[in-house]
Amino acid sequence: MTIRFSLVLATRGRTTEVVEFLDSVLAQHADDVEVIVVDQNEDGRLAPLLAPYVERLRVTHLRSSVARANHARNLGLRQARGALVSFPDDDCLYPPGLLGRVDAAFAADPSLAILTGPAENPAGGLGSGRWRQEAGAITAANAWTSVIEFNLWLHRDLALRLGGYDETMGPGTKLGSAEGNDLVLRAVTVGHKAIYDPNLRIIHPDKRLSEVAVARAWLYGAGLGFALRRHSVPASVWAPFAIRPLGGMALSLARLRPRDAAYYGMTFLGRLRGYIRRDATAGRIRPAIQGRKVDRPGDPD
Repeated sequence: MTIRFSLVLATRGRTTEVVEFLDSVLAQHADDVEVIVVDQNEDGRLAPLLAPYVERLRVTHLRSSVARANHARNLGLRQARGALVSFPDDDCLYPPGLLGRVDAAFAADPSLAILTGPAENPAGGLGSGRWRQEAGAITAANAWTSVIEFNLWLHRDLALRLGGYDETMGPGTKLGSAEGNDLVLRAVTVGHKAIYDPNLRIIHPDKRLSEVAVARAWLYGAGLGFALRRHSVPASVWAPFAIRPLGGMALSLARLRPRDAAYYGMTFLGRLRGYIRRDATAGRIRPAIQGRKVDRPGDPD
């Protein structure tokens, strides 16, 4: 059977969340999907958890000794067989009907290369960042409120031609975020159509202003600053990303919320650090990745 969806799940340190994600994939009632679990754990914690799914779902379990999310994503991309590929987080959930909606969007528009949507807070409403309200084409001006890695869908062949994710970015590196924005804009820059749909949502914990968020604010800020500089966006685009953290820090201090102030302060410093890196403007064009040969409908045996 032809595989429509390849879901590349890079994971490290989580167990229950991985099982819950697989259950949410099963609940899609789609038989044309594969899940490629790229396991970055040093132990074998996932093997017994994945075993019960082998008879119910196409699951490939890969091991990686490199603890970097984008390395794991590209490793899975090389093994993917689906026409469409996506890269869910290991703590997200697919709402019912998600794969059907994605399939319908690509089927309705043959020119569509990339489809994205926002994060939904488990408690309701949007989460995990700022999101634009209107649907439409993704550009260098609006990509920063239109893209998140775990709700990014694109043609597998295009992902390979683009060189996949930049492995110097993303979790596990000094540029801990915005790798999805970078990937989408590398496609848009050479003329591929990317669309944002605010109603295409994936459930994901909202970690803003949490202890975890404060700890990684510097790294995540650096990734965004780096991507803004790499894609040469005008001051009208990047300036709000510098001003808002300063405003948030001042307001948090006035409200006697030191943890929140620390989050905004480290976010600002990280964005500044990423933006001024000398290598920020390099890497917009990356070498293609070689994927596995995939049989197409009608190919001779």
